Amino acid sequence: MRWTEDLYDYLNNEEDARSCKEINEEACQYTPKNYFLIMLSNTFTKLGDTLSNPKTVLTWVMSYVNAPVYLISFIVPVRESGSMLPQIVIASYIRTKERRKWVYVMGSILQCLSVTAIGLVTLYTTGSKAGWIIMLFLILFSLSRGLCSVASKDVLGKTIPKQKRGKLKGYTASASGILVLLAGLYLMYQSENGADITFYSYTLFFAASMWLIAAIIYAMIREFPGETSGGKNGWKEAMERLNIVRSDKNFRNFIIARSLLLCSALTAPFYVLLAQEILGKEGYLLGLFILVNGLASILSAPIWGRMADVSSKNVMVVSAIIASMLGVIMFFLISYVPFLRNASWLYPTAFFLLGIAHSGVRLGRKTYIVDMAGGNKRTDYVSVSNTIIGLILLVTGGISALASIISTEGVVLVLSLFGILGAYKSYKLPNVE
Repeated sequence: MRWTEDLYDYLNNEEDARSCKEINEEACQYTPKNYFLIMLSNTFTKLGDTLSNPKTVLTWVMSYVNAPVYLISFIVPVRESGSMLPQIVIASYIRTKERRKWVYVMGSILQCLSVTAIGLVTLYTTGSKAGWIIMLFLILFSLSRGLCSVASKDVLGKTIPKQKRGKLKGYTASASGILVLLAGLYLMYQSENGADITFYSYTLFFAASMWLIAAIIYAMIREFPGETSGGKNGWKEAMERLNIVRSDKNFRNFIIARSLLLCSALTAPFYVLLAQEILGKEGYLLGLFILVNGLASILSAPIWGRMADVSSKNVMVVSAIIASMLGVIMFFLISYVPFLRNASWLYPTAFFLLGIAHSGVRLGRKTYIVDMAGGNKRTDYVSVSNTIIGLILLVTGGISALASIISTEGVVLVLSLFGILGAYKSYKLPNVE
């Protein structure tokens, strides 16, 4: 369509001949159409992710059905690491496919079914039984998410040229941020009317439908056959692939940097916990934190995206510094400035700034790894790095236990210091654009 081409050229500042760096001429013809199909599909999945967020909505749901606290503490590590750990084996399967969009479609449908099942459990089951069944479907959700994670990066690399991918991710984050903003406002409004388990169950059903819509849209992408390899034992090939960590110094340093940059994600629940401890567990807080997080994406993602197309490693550096310095400042304000400690505006404001930083960290490292490799090497890089990060997440998943030993703000400080080291390691990485 002509209007998609015109809009694509406008968004990417294409004034003369269209640039198609690192993709073939045949794929270049369909770049505008694929650009917006990927953007739309990812926008819907991001909204679904928000409305089933383990740090907020799923925790609330588990609490409502009286699931054991020890199960609730495993929600975030299981959801995140479960999607990463198997990726090195999943990649062996994906490498055998000439067209990898169908792997993504299958993963999206499975995520839809998983979240629907969790919604049904919350309506009809309670206690330990509900908690264990929810965890079972959360594991299925995570594994399905792993399929989408590996396949999506490979499809992105095959259909969208270099120096356009960062902007695509930025525009997607902005579009989904607007929807998240509306969702946050609605949840705040509903909390005033006394949201119950039925409301949260239907919220999960709505979230599940987002993955179904995303799968339908993604199936329309025009993907041409690409490189394949296969026929080997998946585990054996996976172990062989781990050798790139030893042999590729730049990739090894990227994994170290990415591990340290987990601070922006791991500190988020502690900001929410601080607000609950000091301001109370009012229902409106859930909607407020979702709202400011959405606003952070709307405002920052396009800027991060444009910066990432110039230097994605610099985006990682700047955003990590913001997240880390914010944590250090919050520690000192809460510990030594009593009148600010009780200010109701402090925590949403801090969460907003953290949302801006985390948006940059995610966008920067995702653009960096896609631009760092081509062909099947890209699939290897994504799967190996995600598997290692999944292991690290399981280890650091118990970080919440530190809250019982030191103060919550102390945990924020420790994680922020790791973030400063992550900014330094990111700075030492080579540019790949």
